[in-house]
Amino acid sequence: MTEFTVIGAGPTGLTAAVELARRGGDVRIFDQKDGPSGLSRAVGITPQSIALLTPCGAGPAIEAEAVRFEGLTMHKGAEPILHLPLNFDDDSSIFGLPQDRTEAHLIAALKRYGVEVEYMRPLTNYHVKADHIELDFGQHIRAKTRYLIGADGVHSRVRATAGIHYVGRSLPGHWSIADVIAPDWPHRDRFCGFLLPHGQIAVVVPMASDRYRVVSSLPDALAALPVPLEPEKVIRESSFTIEVKRAEVFQKGSVFLAGDAAHAHSPVGGRGMNHGIADACDLAERLIEGTQKDYDAARRPLADEAIEVTERARKMLQSTGAAKSILLATIAAIHRSPAAQRAIVHQVLAG
Repeated sequence: MTEFTVIGAGPTGLTAAVELARRGGDVRIFDQKDGPSGLSRAVGITPQSIALLTPCGAGPAIEAEAVRFEGLTMHKGAEPILHLPLNFDDDSSIFGLPQDRTEAHLIAALKRYGVEVEYMRPLTNYHVKADHIELDFGQHIRAKTRYLIGADGVHSRVRATAGIHYVGRSLPGHWSIADVIAPDWPHRDRFCGFLLPHGQIAVVVPMASDRYRVVSSLPDALAALPVPLEPEKVIRESSFTIEVKRAEVFQKGSVFLAGDAAHAHSPVGGRGMNHGIADACDLAERLIEGTQKDYDAARRPLADEAIEVTERARKMLQSTGAAKSILLATIAAIHRSPAAQRAIVHQVLAG
């Protein structure tokens, strides 16, 4: 019987498995995909996450490959209206790296501890017994574990089987996304945001050399941009809805939730993957040290705070009418105040 089993091999699940293995835990990790993902959902990674991943060796590798953002520029339409500096202290940095590359570094770290991701293993059911949990992956494939960690996303099978409700709402409308190769885009290390008419927004985020993520609240991310971006190659285009939800509890007996399985919110501020990494590190330490009963009380308030902050920021950026006039006036005031600019950067990147 395995001591710890992780379901889901995204950044959260991989971090949990790596940290458990690094601390001497007996761990297995399963994923329903047929192999590592070549796609990228999350982009931004904070120095705090890099620090958390440094003991296992993934942190320095991520930092070495990632794009370090030199600033953030907000536009009203095509006109720049606010430049925010970055890297002015230890709490004002953020890096861009495709999620699949972050995962690759975590998989490499996991292999160094002798653990391989077991792909093509979709969890179909599990049964909690007195002293263990029996897992069913279909096709007569079963396993036993002492502790189960659900890092299997917003549609978590672990959460649903545990009977833990996912409380909140799906925001109306679909957002669009495009990952592109664009050698001529001039802002190679700068995050660019665009306030568009009628409360719509678009952003361009550097991910790697000549590779950018474009996201918009409009149906076509590339067409939404009010400035020219000519892609040499479109890696992928898709759409998504924003979930603003939280699990009622993050643990139930020997079953635990982390990352998107526990909480989901808008991508404003780039907190999602970073909160999942922090969940995983916190949980792994508690499981090894035997203090896991305090995991829910420690992490759930932080998820509530992230949801509140990101929703407040999203609503502000998507404001219309008088509220948008106030937003633009506030941006103008911030533009004139270096102290205010630094304070805003700290607020956006906090947590």
